[in-house]
Amino acid sequence: MEIYFQLITDAATLQKACDGLKTEDYLGFDTETTALDPYRGDVRLVQLSNGKDTQVIDLKPFATRGDLRTSEELAPLRELLSADKPIKIAHNAKFDAKWVKHHLGAELGGVFDTLLASQLIAAGDQDRRHSLAEVTSYFLGTELDKSEQVSDWNAPELSQSQIEYAAKDAATMIPLREKMLEKLKADELISVAKLEFGCVMPIAAMELNGFYLDEARWREQLEKVKIVQAKVADELQNLLSAGVAQASLFGVTEINLDSQTQVTDALKNLGVPVPATTRGWQLQPLAADYPVVAKLLEYRGVAKSLSSFGENILEFIEPKTGRIHADFRQIGAPTGRFSCSKPNIQQIPHEQEYRRCFRAPDGRKLITADYSQVELRILAEFSGDENFIKAFQSGEDFHTTAAAQVFNVKPEDVTSEQRSFAKRLNFGVVYGIGSQRFALMTGLKQTAAENIMRRYFATYRGLDAWLREAGQKVLSNRIARTASGRMMRFRFDENDRTQIASARRNGMNMPIQGSSADILKRALRLLHNEIRGTSAKLVNIVHDEIIVEADAGEAERIADKLDKAMCAAGEEYIKKVPVKVDVTIADEWSK
Repeated sequence: MEIYFQLITDAATLQKACDGLKTEDYLGFDTETTALDPYRGDVRLVQLSNGKDTQVIDLKPFATRGDLRTSEELAPLRELLSADKPIKIAHNAKFDAKWVKHHLGAELGGVFDTLLASQLIAAGDQDRRHSLAEVTSYFLGTELDKSEQVSDWNAPELSQSQIEYAAKDAATMIPLREKMLEKLKADELISVAKLEFGCVMPIAAMELNGFYLDEARWREQLEKVKIVQAKVADELQNLLSAGVAQASLFGVTEINLDSQTQVTDALKNLGVPVPATTRGWQLQPLAADYPVVAKLLEYRGVAKSLSSFGENILEFIEPKTGRIHADFRQIGAPTGRFSCSKPNIQQIPHEQEYRRCFRAPDGRKLITADYSQVELRILAEFSGDENFIKAFQSGEDFHTTAAAQVFNVKPEDVTSEQRSFAKRLNFGVVYGIGSQRFALMTGLKQTAAENIMRRYFATYRGLDAWLREAGQKVLSNRIARTASGRMMRFRFDENDRTQIASARRNGMNMPIQGSSADILKRALRLLHNEIRGTSAKLVNIVHDEIIVEADAGEAERIADKLDKAMCAAGEEYIKKVPVKVDVTIADEWSK
């Protein structure tokens, strides 16, 4: 593939090039940067291509003449990048969007992301890879030489090879989009592609904004956890010591509390009916009858907190901002859910002592909003079950209403135990729970668990029918879809009962969990549009929860915008039951 490109280093040539490009429908777009983090490097090149001619803009000469964000010379480029048309085609557009926003002051408008498109088309195929080189090879059958990717982009003069490499990446975007578009249309993925592309800029902005972590509070919390861990470890050692066959030389019986084998042996010697594996959910039912099991679960919880949420998180605070700028993967799971790393701030424990460490700077507030039982509302929508829908429409506590329907009592007569059973089943059905798992979760005998589940599904016959159909459809069609049309393909051995059961469970869950992800992404786009020009900044998301930071004086107004954006997004997909959002304004992150 021969590339025709022009290297631009002056304002007049840039103006002429931008005038020619702005009439295009689509432009291949890429950047070359001196680092991976926009707070720690510079943008060196911006490449734009219509497929025939490619403009490679070297920003180094412009930087010597002033601030890139306010440079009048770069105004035509900022205008072109910010416009909804032409659509900018980029691979992992979030990366380029962050650099352009931070260093050029331009918000990227109109995006087609070939990375996200590739992930959507792969539909959960874990064998597929999505780097630009691999995507180009898969869709175009051509090989991209990426050897210059790690070259020195800060050099005073770039080599011909570097400039050609940069130009080729942008030019490749045009034919790549055409091939991908054919596949997106064939697989009926256009709507979900638009949803994902619309979410790129909100996520780029959120990562740039970062989340403020109070370092002193965090260290204070860690010291408390360490004290608790030492205390719980001593208590657990004492409880387990009677189950250790042989004492040490000094008569003190000690085992490695982090060794599953040693702990399991000790529990068995104490007469605890230990299940095949000692995962938390399998041990939980035993905690009420065996204090040693309750103490083991407590110890594991504290140990996990220290290993996952210890001093290592403080290393991610960016010195220039005093904030954590985590990395969010937009399609982090085949369901469309986000994943997060460096660090994973989606998994900060719910306990207030952890969350209070994430706070608003002085004069600011955090507005936290989360969807109320959104997955159950989606399930009601999909199933069309009248009783399930009525339970939401009543406006009463959903789990109490469900318990009243299942146990045929008045809502005011529902016991706490009945409500607990209904709550566990309400959430369990989303994940294809069976009677055995329900018995383990509740401590019920198998027959009692079966009876309650039988009564539950007799009450919600439409729900039962939808779940069965969704599970069966996956076995027949080997695909499942969300409300936006997001698709997940299933591969399983028809002769393997375990694989079939797993496919059936995932076939029930994927449309529900995936539609929840669809709704959140739509909400992020609507919110992004609403808070533009205000003091508000998106700072974190956790599955069905959005956290925004704003000036204290504007917090109430932003809370209203957040509520409306989230409800509007939900109502695009959920029509039969009300969409409810719980919003709080506080100095720190709170539920």
